[in-house]
Amino acid sequence: MATLHAENFSGAARWSVDSFCQMLSDPLAFHITRADAFLFGRVVAQEAELLTVVVAEATRGQGIGRALLDAFTAQARARDATEAFLEVAADNAPAHALYTGTGWREAGRRSGYYDGTDALILRKSL
Repeated sequence: MATLHAENFSGAARWSVDSFCQMLSDPLAFHITRADAFLFGRVVAQEAELLTVVVAEATRGQGIGRALLDAFTAQARARDATEAFLEVAADNAPAHALYTGTGWREAGRRSGYYDGTDALILRKSL
């Protein structure tokens, strides 16, 4: 997972091996994995956070991202979440299109969050 993540993210957005180890041991976190894609989320007090989602470049455009987001929603609901949020780099147009196409809406912005690039905060009712 760390290798796939590193191939698709840079700078502050890239997770270290230690970050993955911490997430895998977090009782509030969950992950959904495939050979070519994965996501991590967690639920705290009926609010789900989509922490990261990665689809290998070679398999993008095949509906894998949408399927992962559907699975995230199902997992979050199963854990009694009623709302979800995520942060995405403002310049990541493909991810933004995927999220808005699956019902996520902009709720705020974090200035300079990703190595100088703004993060959009997106929310979705579950």
